[in-house]
Amino acid sequence: MAEDLVLDTAIRNWVLIPLSVVMVLIGVLRYFVSKLMRSSQTPDLKIVKEGQVIIRARNLRAAANFIPAKAFRARKAYFTNEENGLLHVPKGQAQNNPQAQMFSDPNMAMDMMKKNLSMIIPQTLTYAWVNFFFSGFVAAKIPFPLTQRFRSMLQNGIDLSTVDVSYVSSRSWYFLNLFGLRGLFSLILGEENATDDTQRMMQMSGFGFDPSKSLGAEKDGLDIVQHDWAMPKFEQRAEAVLRKLVS
Repeated sequence: MAEDLVLDTAIRNWVLIPLSVVMVLIGVLRYFVSKLMRSSQTPDLKIVKEGQVIIRARNLRAAANFIPAKAFRARKAYFTNEENGLLHVPKGQAQNNPQAQMFSDPNMAMDMMKKNLSMIIPQTLTYAWVNFFFSGFVAAKIPFPLTQRFRSMLQNGIDLSTVDVSYVSSRSWYFLNLFGLRGLFSLILGEENATDDTQRMMQMSGFGFDPSKSLGAEKDGLDIVQHDWAMPKFEQRAEAVLRKLVS
């Protein structure tokens, strides 16, 4: 049976609170360091234009039934015309692989390396600090019961099967702060901050944007849209809703 532990207040004062404060301060410091290391790049006007075209085509697909059929056909031809449509990409003008372009551009490769270093180095040093000074501490207790599946996640560094699963080790508290402070950083630094480790790790596995593929996919999606003008049916729908409310 799991044992109940009485946590010393000194663990709260000298382990739990300092670890949380250090993680927040390191995240803020890493944000400003990555901001200083970030080089100013002029965006490619062609890529920006193609991105705006994709957004406009998506808006047309979403609001297709709220404009007349003639207007929808004209806008559809403007985007999907095989000769000069905005979404049409000739086979000879297809862009190269974006990952190959990134590796061929030394500035982009250097920025990618700087971003990865600004994420990996602070995490490695902080984990070594936590593992050296706070290894083996039971730092906190979650105020609700959990199943045994959470033991490996919450009690990293504690090899005691008799301890209740709701107790959190100092090492696990470090990982919870590492991946769980996104909301706090959004409040402190704003939504566009560079401290989201989960998103950064996902970007490391696959990066690059291929506008030609996006244009082709949006063109195919716009071609299969079936227009059904919804304006003449609004009165009948409003009448049906009012009848349901009255009855």
